Amino acid sequence: MRGETDHHPLLVRRAEAELETGHFQEVETALEPYGGMGFTAIDRLLGFALAGLVRPEPAAALLVAVGLASPGGNHPALDLVSLFGRLDQREAARKTLEAILKLTPDDPRVLDALGDLLAQLGKFDEAVAVLDRSLAIRPVSPMALNFKAIALMERGDIGEAEAIFGKVLELVPDNATALSNLACIYSAINRTDDALALYRSAIIERPNNPVIRLNYSISLLKAGRSAQGWAEHEWRLRLPGHSQLPEARLLPSLGDGVDLRGKRVLVTQEEGLGDTLMYLRYLPALARRGAIVHVWVPETLAELCRRVEGIAVVQVGGSLPEFDWHCPFISLPRAFVGTGEETGDPVPYLHANPIKMREARKLLPANGKLNVGLVWGGAPRPHSSSALMLDRRRSLPFAKLDPLGKIPGINLISFQKGPYAEDGTILPCGKAIADLMPYADNLDDTAAFLMGIDVLVSVDTSVVHLAGGLGRPVLLMDRFDNCWRWLSGREDSIWYPDLTIVRQNRPRDWDDVVRRVAAHLRGMAADHRRR
Repeated sequence: MRGETDHHPLLVRRAEAELETGHFQEVETALEPYGGMGFTAIDRLLGFALAGLVRPEPAAALLVAVGLASPGGNHPALDLVSLFGRLDQREAARKTLEAILKLTPDDPRVLDALGDLLAQLGKFDEAVAVLDRSLAIRPVSPMALNFKAIALMERGDIGEAEAIFGKVLELVPDNATALSNLACIYSAINRTDDALALYRSAIIERPNNPVIRLNYSISLLKAGRSAQGWAEHEWRLRLPGHSQLPEARLLPSLGDGVDLRGKRVLVTQEEGLGDTLMYLRYLPALARRGAIVHVWVPETLAELCRRVEGIAVVQVGGSLPEFDWHCPFISLPRAFVGTGEETGDPVPYLHANPIKMREARKLLPANGKLNVGLVWGGAPRPHSSSALMLDRRRSLPFAKLDPLGKIPGINLISFQKGPYAEDGTILPCGKAIADLMPYADNLDDTAAFLMGIDVLVSVDTSVVHLAGGLGRPVLLMDRFDNCWRWLSGREDSIWYPDLTIVRQNRPRDWDDVVRRVAAHLRGMAADHRRR
């Protein structure tokens, strides 16, 4: 039988596009007349649509048939996990995978997909158990071993994960994915030289893989090797969909004597708000070189940016403006390597609105106690599996903060935004936390409140960079496998002089972190009372 792409190429392409936007009903309506006729691509897409409509049994029947048509190839279950992760529909995918396993309980490809999905959902014990079933069928499957190692690493069993990645490398010595994964573990546990050596081996195998090159750059930066790290970090711009602007007009290294006088430099928002807040420190230096600095940022940053020295134009929305050079915020450190301004302007380079500061003081507690800001969760970004799992590691349950509620002489003030703000404002001990974030519509409002507190206690998220850039004291509750920018083996920061790092000694152990933070706060509260 001829393939369905010979019969219905436009129909298949349209269905693929509709699925990426979650239009399951439209795809089901369009493809249902052709379902079950042996057209594997149509059955695959129709199965995905039925899974999205939470009709797992008919979806499973179609996807099993597609999987059996190619017993030695990839099963559509893996593509289902990938698609439904991007759509944040993981529970619907789980129902369909479980229905597939009822029909083909011994297909290791489906077990691999389910194990990967369970790890994304934070169900690590279940993930490991499912992947062990797969490995009982195919004991030397690199894919199943990789998925199991990732689940173990997320669970905090780093030693076991390391051993599994080592086993994969014994099976396939030049497996670039396994080399990169093991390097990631070594970087997390600060075996920097070992991590860099593995990344170099992976790059030999896949020299043009932007993901591997990006991960290599992060290890270089964590090791403090800034010049090479920032140069390698430009590989992120080759990731699909990362940048639409012309590479030929990317701002070059300023250490090469580039003349910026009268040149319009467009600086663009790239990833998280924290990155932008951190790299705003470089814009005054651009202006001092004679550049006309034009920043294109989200609305929440606009007011704050208008008070950064040297910015000529702040744009929110609209169309692409004229420019001579463009530079994503995260490329600014690379541009300044070798200039004597590698870390940009000193703190404070951000400034709060004086009028808003006066209004904020009216809402902040004024009882003579130490005012302590709290942030316990980041931004989950559930449409990206890697970002979702990272956020799970860097955020802590609200109830874990209970010891802070028992410290005399302090006021606790929530700076939490997003889904974690729904955790409540009363700790288990009964201590109430003041929540002023309903009065903060943007980061400029938040900056005004930060200027009225004595210290911010926060996990690694954008408010840390806002407070740091304002010159406010910060106690950073940091995860075990910390971000590169906090380096390793130190409690201070090269970026923010008033920031103290309180890092996990063991993966996922927040109790010890909170105990050490509480000790800091007791000392600060005692000093505050004496003053």
